[in-house]
Amino acid sequence: MPVGRIENFLSRIPVLRRVPYRLDVARAETEQARRDLDEALREAKALRAENEFPRDQSDFEQAPLIQWMKSQGHSDLNHVHTWNESTRDDWVADRAATVAPGSRILDVGAGTGPYKNLFAHCVYKSHDFAAYEGYKGDEGTYAEIDYVSDITAIEVDDNSFDAILCTEVLEHVPRPIEALAEMARILRPRGRLFITAPLGSGLHQQPYHFYGGYTPHWYRKFLADFACDVVSIEPNHGYFAHLAQECARFAWNSEKHSQYHGEFADRASHLIGDVLAPYFYALDKKVMIPEFTIGYHVEATKR
Repeated sequence: MPVGRIENFLSRIPVLRRVPYRLDVARAETEQARRDLDEALREAKALRAENEFPRDQSDFEQAPLIQWMKSQGHSDLNHVHTWNESTRDDWVADRAATVAPGSRILDVGAGTGPYKNLFAHCVYKSHDFAAYEGYKGDEGTYAEIDYVSDITAIEVDDNSFDAILCTEVLEHVPRPIEALAEMARILRPRGRLFITAPLGSGLHQQPYHFYGGYTPHWYRKFLADFACDVVSIEPNHGYFAHLAQECARFAWNSEKHSQYHGEFADRASHLIGDVLAPYFYALDKKVMIPEFTIGYHVEATKR
C-alpha cells in the first residue's frame, strides 16, 4: 500500500467520526460521507491484506524482500553454523605454515589433536589434563598426550619450546592468568605464542566451562605482565556473523520450540535459518563490527 493511500485513509477519520452525529447535514453530504466510508473500509482491508504474513509458501518465497535477501546471502546453513570453527582452523593453518621446520611446539589443551598434522614439519608435543567428562557424562576422546598435567604446572623446563599453541582452552581453566604465566615460562625468548578463546559462547564441555569475555585488553594486559608482546589480535568476524550463527542455531534447534510458532513453525525456521542467517553472514563482510565478535585470534612473542 503506497504511503499516499495510507495518508488518504487516515485523513478521512474526522469525516467518519462525525457521520453518526451530524443528523442535520444535507442528504447529499450524508451520502457522500457513506461513500467515503465504504471506500476507506475497502482500502483498509487492502492495506491489511498487503501486510499480512503470506500463508502460501510460494507467495512467501516470491515476496520482494525475501527474494532480495536471498540474493545477498549465498552460504548454506551448515557453513553459517560452523564458520567460527572453520575460520579459526584457517588461522591456525596460516600460522603453522610460518613456523620454522624443526621447531619445538607444544599444543596446550590439545584434546583430540586436530592441529597435529599442521605441524608435521615441527617437533610437535601435546598437553592436556585428560579428565574431560562431557555433557551428561559422555567422555571426550583424546589423542595421545605427551604431557598430562594441570595447565598451570606443566612438567618441562623453562624456555623449552619455540612455539606454543592454545586454542579454545582458557575458558575451561579455573586460573587462566596462571595458565598464561606458565605458557610464558616454558616459551623460549623470541618464541611465538598462538592463542584463541571466546569473547562469548554458549556453555560447552561442562562442567569444565568457567569463563568467557576474553577481550583484547585482557590479552594486552596479562601478556605484557609475563614479558610477551602482542603481534596481532584479530577478531573472528563481527556482529552480523555472530547474529548469523545464532539464526542458524535457531533453525538447528527448531524442534525444541516449534510448538510456539503455530502454523508458521516451518516457515519461521526457513525464514530465520535459510534466509536471515546467510543474509547476515554476507552483511558481515561489508559491515565489520568487531566489538561483538565470537572471539579473538592472538599472536604474541616472548621478549
